[in-house]
Parts: sequence; C-alpha cells; structure tokens
Amino acid sequence: MTSFQLVGLPAALFTPLFSLSEAELSEIQAQRVVAASTPGYPCRVSLTDAEIGEELLLLPYTHQPAASPYRASGPIFVRKSARQAVIEPGVLPAYITRRLMSVRAYDARGWMTDAAVCPGAQTAAVIERLFEEPLVAYVHLHNANRGCFSCAVQRTASGTAG
Repeated sequence: MTSFQLVGLPAALFTPLFSLSEAELSEIQAQRVVAASTPGYPCRVSLTDAEIGEELLLLPYTHQPAASPYRASGPIFVRKSARQAVIEPGVLPAYITRRLMSVRAYDARGWMTDAAVCPGAQTAAVIERLFEEPLVAYVHLHNANRGCFSCAVQRTASGTAG
C-alpha cells in the first residue's frame, strides 16, 4: 500500500509580494484582501484557513506547469504570515476535510490519468486508490466548488506513514 503527503507552496515565492503597492499588485493581477470569515480563505502555503482579520494576497498561480494540454493556472490565497506546511504523510488537515474536493491524478508527462470528486473526509481514500496505479506520478487537489488549486500531493513510501 502506498502513502501520500500534502505539499504546501514555498512561502519564499510570495513573501516579497506583500511589500508591493496596490498598483504594483494590480500589474500582476494580484489583490490584497483581509479574511472576513473562517473558513473561507484557504492559504496554499500553510494549508490552513486564514483567521478573520488576517491579510492575504489573492493572485494567479501556475499550479500545473507541465508542457501538456493540462497546463493550468488559477487563483490562490496566501496568508501574509504563512510558513510552508510540513504535514505528516497520510494526514489530511481540516483545510481539506471540510471542503468538497476534486482529486486529479497525473502521469510523469503531466497528462491527467484519472480524477474524482469527493467529500473532503474521503480524500485520503481517493488519493490512496489513485496512487495504486503505478503510472500516477503526482496528484493535485482542487476545491471542487470554485475549482481553485488547493495543493500538490506526492507519493511516499508506505513505511513512512504515521
């Protein structure tokens, strides 16, 4: 049996953007926002929902850079204080389990090989099923309702799951 690990985006990609002016953010199609509810502003770095009043950036991000028809980008939120999540293998945070998820499997060429939509609490079982196929190189999670990229999932050795 395989296991998996969720991977947050590196904070260093976004930290400098918080010092940009509103005009500079607009030039890169980004916007500064303040969380008005929780959950509702899922940070792609920390893999947690922002707390009410937290500053975030809403910006476009190329989450599927593969040279294939499945190349894709879309909007993401990043919390100003975010640190890259280090989540234990096989563990799903509330950030995932409280949402309806779209789970998408890709091969090494970046071609989608399978996909499923499931309640967040069932996401682990879907990931495990997708990773049973040896051709699956990685998995992406998306928030199914709005379609936004949530995080990447990597395959890990079964012996490392806790």
